[in-house]
Amino acid sequence: MKQALLAVSFGTTIPKARLDIEGVERALAAAAPGMTFLNAYTSSMIRRILEKRGEPVCSVEEALERLAEQGCTRVYVQPTHLLPGVEYAKIKRAVHRFSRQGRFEVLALGEPLLADHTALAELARIIEKRYLPEEGALVLMGHGTVGFANLVYPALQTVLSLTGVERAYVGTVEGWPELDQVLEQLQKTEHRQVKLVPLMVVAGDHAINDMAGNEPESWKSRLEAAGYAVTCHMDGLGSQPEIQAMYQKRLRELLDRS
Repeated sequence: MKQALLAVSFGTTIPKARLDIEGVERALAAAAPGMTFLNAYTSSMIRRILEKRGEPVCSVEEALERLAEQGCTRVYVQPTHLLPGVEYAKIKRAVHRFSRQGRFEVLALGEPLLADHTALAELARIIEKRYLPEEGALVLMGHGTVGFANLVYPALQTVLSLTGVERAYVGTVEGWPELDQVLEQLQKTEHRQVKLVPLMVVAGDHAINDMAGNEPESWKSRLEAAGYAVTCHMDGLGSQPEIQAMYQKRLRELLDRS
C-alpha cells in the first residue's frame, strides 16, 4: 500500500507569494509523514506562465495521473483554497473523474479551510491576535467568488462582531461586500487610521495591485482619498503558523474519515 498526499492550490506567479503556499505545503507534508507528496495548481493561466519560465506545476489531473503511474494506491487530496467556490469545484470534478475510473483503492478529497463555523471562529481569533492594530481599523481584503460560497465573507464579518472584534471590516475584490460597503461602515466611526491585510492564502497580484497599488482605484488609494492614513500588510494567510495548523487539522479530518 503506497499512500500519497496531493496539496492543491490556486497558484501564483509571484515568487514571494509562492512562499505563502509553500509554507502551507510544508505543514501539510509534515502532517503526513511517510506519504509521497505532490502539489498542483488549479489555475491554468498561472501554470502556463510558470511553464514558460521553466517552473512547471501539475494540474490536478496531471498530478493524479503521475501518482497512479508511481503505483500509489491511496491518495488524499487536500486543497489550500479558503472557500468551496469555483476553484474547489474544479478539484471535485477531477477527483470524481479519477474515482469513476477506479485508478486508486482510495481517492479522498478534503475540505477547504473555511468550510464550517468552527473554522470561521478560529480565523477570527487569529485575525484579532495577528492583525488587529493597536489603534485604528483593520480592513481585510478577500478575493470574493460567485455563488453561495461568497457568504463566507459576510459570515466572517458577523463572527468578528459576535466575538467582540469591533474594529475589523471584511470586503472583497470580486464579491460582496465591496470596498464601498466597508467605507460606509468606517465613516460611521472615528477611526482615521486603517491597516489593510489580504484575506487570502497568498499575497499575490490582488494584494500588490488591487490592495496596495498606487493606481487611483486601489483600496489603499481610495482609502487615502477618503482621508485615512493607510498601512499595508503584505504577507498572505499561508505565512502564518496558526493558519498552517488549521490546514493540518483539515488534513487530519480527511485521513480520519477515509
